[in-house]
Amino acid sequence: MLKVGLVGVGGISGAHIPAWEKMEDAKLTAICDIRKERMEPYPDKRHYDDLDRMLEEEELDILDICLPTYLHADCAVKALEKGIHVLCEKPVSLKKEDVERIYSVAHKKNVNFMVGQVLRFWPEYMLLKELYDTQRYGKLLSGYMSRVSQTPPWSWDNWMKDEKRSGLVPFDLHIHDLDFLVYTFGKPEKVSSNRIKRPEQDCINAVYEYPEFYIETESAWYAGAYPFSAKYRFQFEKAVVSFENSKCTIYEENGRVTELEEENTTGAGAVNLPKSDAFGNEIRYFIDCVQNKKFPEKIKSEELSTVLEILHSL
Repeated sequence: MLKVGLVGVGGISGAHIPAWEKMEDAKLTAICDIRKERMEPYPDKRHYDDLDRMLEEEELDILDICLPTYLHADCAVKALEKGIHVLCEKPVSLKKEDVERIYSVAHKKNVNFMVGQVLRFWPEYMLLKELYDTQRYGKLLSGYMSRVSQTPPWSWDNWMKDEKRSGLVPFDLHIHDLDFLVYTFGKPEKVSSNRIKRPEQDCINAVYEYPEFYIETESAWYAGAYPFSAKYRFQFEKAVVSFENSKCTIYEENGRVTELEEENTTGAGAVNLPKSDAFGNEIRYFIDCVQNKKFPEKIKSEELSTVLEILHSL
């Protein structure tokens, strides 16, 4: 049984903790946060308000880092140096040079490190990559991706609104879609963008050009209480694939329309979505890598570096 510690009991931990609880071969034994009240809902875990003390007193196999972005790199290195495997929330850092720093320590200590770029494990996005790789509906011609919400009012110490600590929309929100593009299609040949950045909101439209297609993207934190929305629409030679309102649909050139549900579609040539939780997929993959003593190759350091390089150019 792998022993797991988690540091940073903030918003994203609400997705990580339930996922860990479902794992039969790993146990979340300790959590850490400077806000003791954040740990009260988890009385069955040992509580710490200091990461150094948790790393010293607990015999951890894995540390899950759910801290604010600007703390990721130093905390990861600290755990890796102790021989602890590290799963870290995105982004790896605001600094490109931290990628090499973290990965060099992981390889030196022969332990695993992975950034939780969760779209790589999200069923609707996994499907899109499969359709592109197999050319099931012909070549890709164009794409559109959107990820928008209100400016987050809930972060500790308002760190998400501080560009030096969060990187704002490029590093906190747009990174999801850009990471998926780099993972699926590689590094774009050309990037163009427009941005409106104000104290109360941040909005970016970017176009990523590849040799045979282009992808339009929009990412924004709005001043109003705009509800979170994530969607895409990709045009292939023989079909349009969309993900809107939490529903994935394929519109084929022959008039056939397939609304996809998790492992619920039937018929000849139907495309089924795997019934799974994206954060659970992510954690399951990392556990398997640790148990099999295999470094996580699904998320490569050079891809992380490429993403950070592009984000700094927006």
